[in-house]
Amino acid sequence: MGSYVLSHVMSVSIASPRFLTSMSSGRLQRSYLKKWGRIHHYRLPGGYVDTSRCYCSVSVSQSDISEKASTSVKKRVVSGVQPTGSLHLGNYLGAIKNWILLQNIYETFFFIVDLHAITLEYDVKQLATATKSTAAIYMACGVDTTKASVFVQSHVRAHVELMWLLSSVTPIGRVNRMIQFKEKSRKAGDEQVGVALLTYPVLMASDILLYQSDLVPVGEDQKQHLELTRELAERVNYMYGRKWKKMGGRSSAIFKVPESLIPPAGARVMSLTDGLSKMSKSDPSDQSRINLLDPKDVIANKIKRCKTDSFPGLEFGNPERPECNNLLSIYQLISGRTKEEVAQECQDMNWGAFKTLLIDALIDHLHPIQVRYEEIMSDSAYLDRVLAEGATKAAVVADATLNNVYQAMGFLRR
Repeated sequence: MGSYVLSHVMSVSIASPRFLTSMSSGRLQRSYLKKWGRIHHYRLPGGYVDTSRCYCSVSVSQSDISEKASTSVKKRVVSGVQPTGSLHLGNYLGAIKNWILLQNIYETFFFIVDLHAITLEYDVKQLATATKSTAAIYMACGVDTTKASVFVQSHVRAHVELMWLLSSVTPIGRVNRMIQFKEKSRKAGDEQVGVALLTYPVLMASDILLYQSDLVPVGEDQKQHLELTRELAERVNYMYGRKWKKMGGRSSAIFKVPESLIPPAGARVMSLTDGLSKMSKSDPSDQSRINLLDPKDVIANKIKRCKTDSFPGLEFGNPERPECNNLLSIYQLISGRTKEEVAQECQDMNWGAFKTLLIDALIDHLHPIQVRYEEIMSDSAYLDRVLAEGATKAAVVADATLNNVYQAMGFLRR
């Protein structure tokens, strides 16, 4: 969900969702309503902002911890990763490593998005195993289940139910224009692609809105999906919010409108074979990525064979040297040094010396993760218990939101 926002937070209530606050003030533009089709003829309410073309976002750093961790009510963050393929360095540096920081600042929900994993062809026999493996990697990387809720998406049924409700208010033209759908359907062929690939962004919106999320860590390839999520939240709030308030809601906002969270440097780790392409599990060449569970000799071989250039010295930021920038960035993040320190250390190195340095740093960093992963996977009962407890905690929040949406949309009470 990729790999997956900042407004004032109100306390959680099981009877009522956490509502959109004063940060979302202003007046919704008529142009925004017109593009939604059947909503355009309604009177414009006060108290909404036009979210169709902008992102409110915040960045997070280590210095935020001492100030925010002490607040009595924490903002909420949700994020997840698909259990297809092996999790790689891009998943780790771009998402999971940042979660370790986020769990100390925010109320966090990290889940394995197995429902998203079936939008394209997948290995049925491996799905369950890969799901548990992904959860174990979360924990091996440092996700603390006493601080964060770790669970499997399909174990909280509200995700699918809310997705269906949101589908009823999502214009078909809006999802048809999603870039990822166009790219993936073109590669696979229209006759080989299921409807789930088209409605994937609506399920992602459900994942986020169920938990009244304040912040969603997103990379460049997911910004369009978050935009749709924000628009759907505004649309539902406008169409059903006044009725919901009359029924006892604290305000006319059924959903909180989430904002993007800008991760620290390294959110976009590039391929080892092409510095202009993102490191990806879908790349047919395993040489293009460092998998978190790769043995030492495999890591060494991949780095020795990775694409470089013929320029002298090493440097950040030269657009003619994308591979150089990528490898230096990986070393910076793995070693925990600043960009300036790495630039100074490596400026006069040749590729042979630097690759040896990078190999050692990667092996040293990933080894304890791999050891912890094996420990967790060897205790299946413990892992099952953690996922069950995480799902139970998540369902309390998700079911409260879902019930409110059902009531606001006029369904008979269960």
